Amino acid sequence: MDFVAEINRLKKEKNAVILAHYYQTADIQDVADYIGDSLGLSQEAAKTEADLIVFAGVKFMAETAKILSPNKKVVLPDMNAGCSLEESAPADKFKAFKANYPDAVVISYVNCSAELKTLTDIVCTSTNAIKIVESVPADKQIIFAPDKNLGGYINRVTGRNMILWDGACMVHEAFSARMLKDMKEKYPEACVIAHPESEKPVLDLAEYIGSTTGLLKYTINSPKKEFIVATESGILHQMQKASPDKVFHVAPTSKDGRACQACQDCPHMKLNTMEKLYNCLKDETPEIILPEKTIKDARAAIDRMLEISARFGL
Repeated sequence: MDFVAEINRLKKEKNAVILAHYYQTADIQDVADYIGDSLGLSQEAAKTEADLIVFAGVKFMAETAKILSPNKKVVLPDMNAGCSLEESAPADKFKAFKANYPDAVVISYVNCSAELKTLTDIVCTSTNAIKIVESVPADKQIIFAPDKNLGGYINRVTGRNMILWDGACMVHEAFSARMLKDMKEKYPEACVIAHPESEKPVLDLAEYIGSTTGLLKYTINSPKKEFIVATESGILHQMQKASPDKVFHVAPTSKDGRACQACQDCPHMKLNTMEKLYNCLKDETPEIILPEKTIKDARAAIDRMLEISARFGL
């Protein structure tokens, strides 16, 4: 079957739009209507006149699209496409943890479940996280969830002492500072760039730290011609398309101290395939369904983030 042709046919027939995260495989990115990071894609979904939103990403991303577009049908190619960050912060356990700090403001990274968002005061992204934290008065205690690495990075940049939930991204934690130093010696002209979900030793070696979109823009605008990229390997497809004259290397990863090529890919993101995307579009399933109260409460935390971001022009 020519999946590209059939997917394009079904999109027109069903008035559907396909959103693909940067970490999807290249073929899925190329057939998508919009490519981006999780929140940006959900905002695109809210703007579109499409009746059906096919989110080629992971479950929490599709949930966010549903929260921002409650009257539209949102489907996900593989409902098992989860997220290690989301799984690290079960809502019931976080609720009990939060009860220990009744006066704290809860800021949650968008990479979390809809249920966790309902326990959150302000959602943030890796792009606006620093500004969101700085918008909270300095004398106010903050709980930051679920990513301890992103939270630690923000603490170091802002001088805050946020209480960090002990969660992490399995891909970004796999990047090896020791191996990265070796790679830098191999490619001395290469510029190291990293996502703030990475651990501190990796970030300390980076010349630029930013969100997935930020990393992409940096490689486009930088005069440098070679990069070592410490984030999920899927982004290299867009980097190479935008800058065909530049060279990109995925930062090295390790597992139990040994080199791990597969650890550069998110196994959850890669559960989606062209065949699953086609079937999802054809059958309009599996569908993301959320209780109205969950949508309402989670939307409130996202709206607070959007208000603050608008204030800072983000």
